Amino acid sequence: MTVAIIGSGKMGSGFARLLASKGFDITIGNKNPERAVAVANEIGTEVLGGSVKDAVSQADVIFLAVKYEDAAEALKAAGDLTDKVVIDISNPITADFKGLTIGHSTSAAEEIQKLAPGAKVVKAFNTIFAELLPTESRKGRKVQVFVAGDDEGAKATVSNLVKALEFEPVESGTLYNSRFLEPMGEMNIWLGFFLGWGTSGAPEYRNR
Repeated sequence: MTVAIIGSGKMGSGFARLLASKGFDITIGNKNPERAVAVANEIGTEVLGGSVKDAVSQADVIFLAVKYEDAAEALKAAGDLTDKVVIDISNPITADFKGLTIGHSTSAAEEIQKLAPGAKVVKAFNTIFAELLPTESRKGRKVQVFVAGDDEGAKATVSNLVKALEFEPVESGTLYNSRFLEPMGEMNIWLGFFLGWGTSGAPEYRNR
């Protein structure tokens, strides 16, 4: 499986390092290709960096690791995403991180699906801080990742990827349920940054 990462910020580079450490073939794309190349070179052998279009062209799965407000530009740069699995990790947060810019009647993931109608968009990882991406930061824990999407095959692909990265996937229904997952992501931001928990926290649901 070839995995592309759109974005080379904290989350994008964190996913790149984690995926590389698990032996995945990865490419990194950025609107500034030189930035993607620099991050790829920093990570090491066989990690490629370049333009967004080049990064996604041969990928089976794509992490959309940009701010929600930058998603439209990134998707336009990506070109044709027909039948590709696109993992939306975003939360549509305000500039001060204290609220959501959209919600209740739609979600970031649903809007991203509208922008890329041929893609198979799956919501996942939006409740995880970058600090929890390294495997060593989760020793002794099975951090949950909520997986929502309309295509069952795409959800299965993402859930298997979640397991390969040593997280615990939680079946979370259709993409519609991103309307509930994104407020969970915002609550996690409140707990982490405004209520003193720090970035090691993540929501967890148990039925037993």
